[in-house]
Amino acid sequence: PEIAAETPGTVVLDEVGTIEVRDGAALHRRVPPQRWCVARKDLRQFRRLVGKLVADGRLAPTELDGFDAGDSLIGPCIRTVNQQLIKPFTDKAGKMSWALMLHPEGLECDLFITHGWSEGIYEFVGKVLNSWPHKAKHAFCCMLSNPQNFDIAALISSPKESPFAKALEASNFMLVVPNRHGSIYSRIW
Repeated sequence: PEIAAETPGTVVLDEVGTIEVRDGAALHRRVPPQRWCVARKDLRQFRRLVGKLVADGRLAPTELDGFDAGDSLIGPCIRTVNQQLIKPFTDKAGKMSWALMLHPEGLECDLFITHGWSEGIYEFVGKVLNSWPHKAKHAFCCMLSNPQNFDIAALISSPKESPFAKALEASNFMLVVPNRHGSIYSRIW
């Protein structure tokens, strides 16, 4: 997607609006991983944004993901959304995660979401919103919570100290999101 610079130190993207450019590495050092979260409204906004970018042709099918741009139920796979939306925009905003780009102070985690990355983004968001526990306020979801422009392997090199472990430990609820491509439990970490 096209990312416009509004003023020095800011970037703009459709549904998201104007975002202050920050030092993502410093932000992720300052805010603990159990606060790298999004709210339900953020997922709804993200779904609208992806739909708009697909409709405008700015998020497009690839050789590995030939999604139907006219489909509103499944959508592009999360890997495609990560490559064409999350990584480019968060790179311009300072290389932080989508979650900390929206909430620089973080949001306390009470829901941990795990998924397989091969599912369509519309499928994923629909299932998460329909299954979101009533008492949960904020969720850790790796595609939005981890800084996708960082070395993810380094973030998880010590599993007990990884962002996943910290967020899972802080969570009261966990969602395992199935998808039409295969069992989430067949995925090897």
